[in-house]
Amino acid sequence: MTSIRRPAVAGMFYPDRPAVLQRTVAGLLAHPEGARLPRPPKALIVPHAGYVYSGPVAASAYAQLEGMRGRIRRVVMLGPAHHVFVRGLALPEADRFATPLGEVPLDVEGMQQLHDLPQVTRSAAAHEMEHSLEVQLPFLQQVLGDFQLLPLVVGDATAAEVAEVLE
Repeated sequence: MTSIRRPAVAGMFYPDRPAVLQRTVAGLLAHPEGARLPRPPKALIVPHAGYVYSGPVAASAYAQLEGMRGRIRRVVMLGPAHHVFVRGLALPEADRFATPLGEVPLDVEGMQQLHDLPQVTRSAAAHEMEHSLEVQLPFLQQVLGDFQLLPLVVGDATAAEVAEVLE
C-alpha cells in the first residue's frame, strides 16, 4: 500500500491552489536574482521560509537547474528539524510526498541503503509538519519534472554523521 506524506504548510508558506502555485513558481523562476553559473551545481543551499520571504532567493537557486529536466533523476534533500527532536537524521515512513502540484515518489532504494547506518532512523512524526523540505518541492517539480526524492530531516547530528549519509 502506498503511503503519502500530505502537504502540511500549503496555504501558509506557499499557495495551496495548483494553478496559483504553478504561476507563482513560474513567475519566481522567470526572474531569478544573480548570475547564472557556468555549469549546473552538484548541490544547492536554499532558504526554506514562506515564498513571500524567501521565494525569490529559492528561485535563483533552482533556476540554476533549468535545462536539467530528465537528467537529474534523484534529489537528496536535507532540512533542519523544527518541530520534533531528531537524534541524527530521519527518513520518512511514506512512499511519496504530495504538494498541490502532484506527488513526488521517494527513492525507496536509496532509503534502504541508509537503513543500517546508526544515525539514520525512520520517523513519520519528524516529517509530518516539517516545512523545510516541503517548500522546496514545487520548485523542483516545476524545474525537473519527474524525479525521485530522498528526504532527510536533520536533527542532532555531527558533520561526520551527515557526511557518512551523503557518501
